[in-house]
Amino acid sequence: MTTIIGLQRPDQCLLVADSRITDDGGRTYTHPTVTKITKRGKYLIAGAGTTQPCDIIQHVWRPPTLSPSASKNLYHFMIADVVPSMRLALTYNGYQPDKESTEPDFIFLIAISGTIFEVDDTLSVLMRDDGIYGIGSGAPYAIGALQAGATWRRAMQIAVKNNVFTAPPFITHKQTR
Repeated sequence: MTTIIGLQRPDQCLLVADSRITDDGGRTYTHPTVTKITKRGKYLIAGAGTTQPCDIIQHVWRPPTLSPSASKNLYHFMIADVVPSMRLALTYNGYQPDKESTEPDFIFLIAISGTIFEVDDTLSVLMRDDGIYGIGSGAPYAIGALQAGATWRRAMQIAVKNNVFTAPPFITHKQTR
């Protein structure tokens, strides 16, 4: 229960997240040290969904180092190096997906070298040609607003107005290419 958006620009990317965390019973949590976007070396990692896999990837996982040669094809690097290391971290730290659920368990926006990648709970790596990303329950509202020309701030305000699981303050992280 989250709203996280990503905006890809030619020279940089921006990730924006709300600050409301909701448990399965509907209880809400906010705390300044609990954020939905974390910096891990040269990575920005934004996570939505079940807490355990988000905690593992955002706080325990050791992302692979980006070499100069790997930086020439970031998509390949994500598939060949990043995703296998994520899979190992999740398994090693006891994450077991809920095979009964039809809902996605987690989804990430991962930025490296100013480029955003979406990684879902099947560990598929996706990119959008329009540069507009959104994950979490309020994302459809924010994406629609962005596609209609809203600023990121206005898009997040629209998500707040339409999604009870989304609340300010908004946390932003920028990364240049």
